[in-house]
Amino acid sequence: MELTLDSQQRDLRDGVGKFLADHAGSAQVRAAMETGAGFDRDLWRRMGRDLGVLGLVVADEHGGAGAGHVERSIVSEELGRTLLPSPFLASAVLAVDVLDALDDQQAQRELLPQLASGELIGTVAEGARAVSRDGGWVLDGRLTPVLSGDVADIVLVRADSGWFLVRTADSGVQRTTLRTLDPTRRMARLDLQGAPARALSTKDSSAVKSQVDDLAAVALAAEQVGGMRSVLDMTVEYAKSRVQFGRLIGSYQAVKHACADMYSAKEQAVSLVRYAAWAADHDPAELPMAAALAQVYCSPAAFDAAANGVVLHGGIGYTWEHDAHLFYKRAKTSEVLFGSDRARRLRLADLMGA
Repeated sequence: MELTLDSQQRDLRDGVGKFLADHAGSAQVRAAMETGAGFDRDLWRRMGRDLGVLGLVVADEHGGAGAGHVERSIVSEELGRTLLPSPFLASAVLAVDVLDALDDQQAQRELLPQLASGELIGTVAEGARAVSRDGGWVLDGRLTPVLSGDVADIVLVRADSGWFLVRTADSGVQRTTLRTLDPTRRMARLDLQGAPARALSTKDSSAVKSQVDDLAAVALAAEQVGGMRSVLDMTVEYAKSRVQFGRLIGSYQAVKHACADMYSAKEQAVSLVRYAAWAADHDPAELPMAAALAQVYCSPAAFDAAANGVVLHGGIGYTWEHDAHLFYKRAKTSEVLFGSDRARRLRLADLMGA
C-alpha cells in the first residue's frame, strides 16, 4: 500500500494547481457561478482537451489517459481547493464510472471519448419508470436532485428495469434548475414524460450502482480535502495579519488551538482519501470499507473546518465579499450530497459486521 504521491502524481497535482490558479481564481469562480450555465464552458473543454483530466480513468482505447482513481482524486482535491464551478463530479466521475461498470461496449465506444474530451457532459439519476413502446423504451418520472442536470447532454438513468441512456435534447425531457444553498454546484430537476431511452447492457444493475457510489464517495472526499486545505491556508494567513486588541489574533491560544485542530483533521482526511483511492485502483474488495471510512470522516470534518474558518475570520467571514462563506456552503451541501450522516454510519457499521 502506497499512501504518498509519486513524482508523476505530484507533477499532475502541480500542473492542475497552476492551471486553476491561472484560470480559476476567486473572481473567475464568482463570474462563472453567475452565468446561465453556472460554469465556464471554454475552461471545461480546455480541462478535457488540453489537460486531459476529464478522462483520467477512461481507458486509452476510449480516448482517456488510462490512469487511476488516485490520479482522479488528486484532480478532485485541486478542484475543491478553488471551488471551481464545473460538472466534474457529475460527468467525469458519475457518468464515466457508470459507463465503465456497464457491459455495454457500444455505449463505451460511443460516449466515453466525448466525455473525456469535454465535448459531452453527462450525469446520473435514478427513480424513473421504464416502459416498452414500439420496439423501444421510454421513461417517465421526476428525478431530483440531479447533479448538473440542467447542463448535461446525456443522463444515465437507473430505472426500475435497469440502466438507460437519455439525451436531454429529446422530447419528453424537461429540465429545471434548482435554487440551492451552494452557488458553485448546480442541481436540477428532470421531468421525464415518455422520454425516448436506450437500454444499456448490464448483468447486475445494483452492483453497478454500489460500485459507482463507492467511487463517487472517494472523489467527493478528495474534493472535501481540497476545501479543508484552502480554508486552513486562508485562516492561518488571516490570523497572522489581523490585529485585535493590539495583538495579532494568531497569538491567542484559542486561535492557535483551533488552527491546530483544523490541521490535524485535514491530515487524517488526507490519509483516508489516499487509502480509499489506492483501494479503488489496487484492491477493489477493500473499496467499500475504505470509501465508507472516507465518507464518514471527511464530510463532517470538512464542514467543521469551513464553519471554524468563518468564525475565525470574524465579521469579514460572514460577508458576501469574502470567500469563506462559499467554502462553508460547499461543505454543507457536500455533507448531505450522497446521503445523511446517519445512513453513512449505519452502512459502515454493516460493513464492519457491527
